[in-house]
Amino acid sequence: MNKHWVSDKPFSPYAKDDVSEAQQKYNLASQWTLIWWKFRKHKVALYSGILLILIYGVAFFAEFFAPYALETRHTQKIYSPPQKVHFFDEDGLTTPFVYGWSYKLNLEKLIREYEEDKTQKYPVQFFCKGDEYTLWGMFDASSHLVCVDQPGSLFLLGTDRLGHDMLSRIIYGARISLTIGLLGILLSFALGITLGGLAGFYGGWIDSCVQRATEIIRSFPELPLWMALSALLPLSWSPLWIFFGITLILAMMDWTGLARAVRAKILSLREEDYTSAALLMGATPARVIKRHMLPSFFSHLIASASLSIPAMILGETALSFLGLGLRPPITSWGVLLNEAQNINNVAIYPWLMLPVVPVILVILAFNFLGDGLRDAADPYSS
Repeated sequence: MNKHWVSDKPFSPYAKDDVSEAQQKYNLASQWTLIWWKFRKHKVALYSGILLILIYGVAFFAEFFAPYALETRHTQKIYSPPQKVHFFDEDGLTTPFVYGWSYKLNLEKLIREYEEDKTQKYPVQFFCKGDEYTLWGMFDASSHLVCVDQPGSLFLLGTDRLGHDMLSRIIYGARISLTIGLLGILLSFALGITLGGLAGFYGGWIDSCVQRATEIIRSFPELPLWMALSALLPLSWSPLWIFFGITLILAMMDWTGLARAVRAKILSLREEDYTSAALLMGATPARVIKRHMLPSFFSHLIASASLSIPAMILGETALSFLGLGLRPPITSWGVLLNEAQNINNVAIYPWLMLPVVPVILVILAFNFLGDGLRDAADPYSS
């Protein structure tokens, strides 16, 4: 008869003699740690997240990073093409500088033709004094990341028809366009999680009402409905109210998909043993949803948010481009692109289309980030 040897040591599923140190670390890791470990392996998503952090940082401190203030006009240099920054002069390698900028009128084409005045040289300065501004409406300052001494100019992306520096306008516009994406997704998530959670947990007539509302909203084509609702905003409203109105419109059209996803998840989780145990112990439905159900798929909600923000930004850009969204004096990427609707202007002054570049970069970055988060949200998958 074979003998069975049983260890008299206390049982531990994480004992070092049973599993490797790496496996032990993995077994003891929290859900968020597992998500971070897997997300780091998705290099494109990781770099996209870093890029978005940098872009939001620039937008947050737009006054400092913009070479000129938003209202600054250079009336003598309207439709100026982008200036070149030089690193070499007649003596060889030197500090970055730009030449003076002069123009002459072309009476045949009725345009200004700019050329460098090499008798004037202006060094590019960093962390220098320039146009005065009020940071976040609270602090008076005049420091800028980069500038040149007067009467020199630094138009890295050219100027528009009023002589505004395009780079400064794009940086200021990022604050509005990116903020609409964040505020819109907060409102959309509040509606989607609340209505979807109630529909999935209670069912019955609440579920029927929420489902019929989502079906009605999703039956309308988005862009025409956006245009119709935006056209209803009174022209007498202040730019701030227009901003909140556009944000609310975008949020009201985006919550339906999230509500359905939350409802489906809650329907499956409400039958779990830990949900029934929490209810039997006297927990309220709101606490059960908040403390026991949502955390189990909160990582998926984050991935959904990162994929929904680009839709918000594109919606604002499209409406403003069509003249139905934000309006001057508010500056957003869509407002800047609205000024480039005239194909003749774009053919003569192609730098007016440059605001589309940050739109494309941000949309791609959010999509890559969303893909990485979606894959990392299931850390136990291969």
